[in-house]
Amino acid sequence: MLPVALMSLAIACGEAKRATPPDATTDLEPAAATSPAIGPGEAYLPVPDGRIWYKKTGAGTGTPVILLHGGPGYNSFYLKSLEALGDDRAVIRYDQLGGGRSGPMTDTSQMTIAHFVRELDSLRAELGYDRVHLIGHSWGTILGFEYYRALPQHVASLTLASAALDMPTWERNARRLVGTLSDSAQRAIRVREAEQKFDAPDYQRALEEFYGKYVWRHPVEADLDSTIRMANMQIYNYMQGPSEFTISGTLKTYDVTPLLRTIRVPTLYTVGEFDEADPPTIRRFASLTPGATVEVIPGAAHITTWDNPEAMLRVVRRFLRGVDSRAGPTPEPPGSL
Repeated sequence: MLPVALMSLAIACGEAKRATPPDATTDLEPAAATSPAIGPGEAYLPVPDGRIWYKKTGAGTGTPVILLHGGPGYNSFYLKSLEALGDDRAVIRYDQLGGGRSGPMTDTSQMTIAHFVRELDSLRAELGYDRVHLIGHSWGTILGFEYYRALPQHVASLTLASAALDMPTWERNARRLVGTLSDSAQRAIRVREAEQKFDAPDYQRALEEFYGKYVWRHPVEADLDSTIRMANMQIYNYMQGPSEFTISGTLKTYDVTPLLRTIRVPTLYTVGEFDEADPPTIRRFASLTPGATVEVIPGAAHITTWDNPEAMLRVVRRFLRGVDSRAGPTPEPPGSL
């Protein structure tokens, strides 16, 4: 999952966590900032209870690709480097409802996998694409897999980047990584989580140490600022929980590893060398997925699109071109944006 933000947002987030337990249904505030004016290739799409922002780039004639960001509750700024795939195909980057440039989400009844699957299908249908490649990152791999389960006829391939398909294992791995931090960081995490004092300075320093090793090693500062500032921590808290190490939200028991054998489209797994998603776990997912391949992105932590964008782009581009060469290109639908 894309983790709780650092520094100033983490302080605000700590207050929200104490006030709003993961199953709360009141006192939720809209998190998305006022949407800026849209630019070339950008548009809004009405969806149930709001509207989502999306951007289309690329003029290639290959099968289009839709990017599914992590979170839940975050946004797509950190996936911008994948727009370079537009040399081959249309690339759709969008912010799921509640985060980024999309409208707010405050109703917990909408904070479900099913809602986000319907939202994604609305976008695909609006663009007039019969079949698309899906590239999901972190929470976006849950969304991509569940979309495939619901509507396999519309999916040409799955790229599951830093997959979060087994949340109990994710939490165990995250706890193991906490054990590699400095003694002071481990002590701060243990004490402050017990106290639920997530705004404590020592807890913030511990998070920064964890993130610098396992989440992002070379962030794009402008996009990091936007990612944090336009995140929706209410959705993250409700579905994920108070931290990467303590998962208490609605996704706590999510585990689809027994279903990976049902995937019948080409599938690529990617993972950073130092990724909190854990390379051995990702290799296990791939071993359970018929015909799947794995690429470890060297020098990268969780957000491979920041830490080693060239390698990430190269392996994804090669995979998508290979799928298209076997299936034949999909022409651009008439009248699309």
